[in-house]
Amino acid sequence: MIDLPLQLDLSLRLVIAAALGLAIGFEREIHGHPAGLRTHMLVAVGSGLFTVLSAYGFREVSGAVPNTAPIDPTRIAAQIVSGIGFLGAGAILKDGIVIRGLTTAASLWATSAVGMAAGAGEYIIAVVASATILVSLWPINALAERLHGTAAPAVQLRLSMDRLEVLGEVTGVLVSRRLEIGQISTQRVGKNAYQADLSIRGRTPSAISSAIEAIDAIAGVDIITTTQAD
Repeated sequence: MIDLPLQLDLSLRLVIAAALGLAIGFEREIHGHPAGLRTHMLVAVGSGLFTVLSAYGFREVSGAVPNTAPIDPTRIAAQIVSGIGFLGAGAILKDGIVIRGLTTAASLWATSAVGMAAGAGEYIIAVVASATILVSLWPINALAERLHGTAAPAVQLRLSMDRLEVLGEVTGVLVSRRLEIGQISTQRVGKNAYQADLSIRGRTPSAISSAIEAIDAIAGVDIITTTQAD
């Protein structure tokens, strides 16, 4: 049984882990990602609790008590590193041919490390790690968007094709021009007639225009809507 003063200290560690996880989750939440406030908070608290139990929860059956066998206090915490990967995988989504959620999955994995640090009583390390994660998610993300030009408008296209194989040629052209392709939906509208809706986003409007001209040489194309980036 853990004595009361130590229990209070361990409880404080869990509260700190929860607060830091909440801070990281806040950034994900306001940007509309699938894993937000609650998910990051739970990951941090769970990791902290596993770490606390691993280090202090089994002292009565470990070498800390005379005539008992020693137990490695890191055995549970070590499983968090690989185990959190299953949760992160659930945040990765495939939108058309674009993979989304990798950053959120990485933030969950890193948040578990923050929880482990808080659970081990390394408050300064936990706070510094949280600050670093937030910088990577917010200011660095803004820099990446500036470099990749994701502020360029998104164009919704409707393609008319006589066979579905043409869609592969179209996406090949778009990818070769380094354009981002959103979700693609296809439907058959008649005999040897197919229709596909997709959105593309490029660094500049001129890049999108040149891509549309290239697509037009392959199949009929109509511009449905043009929207600005989020």
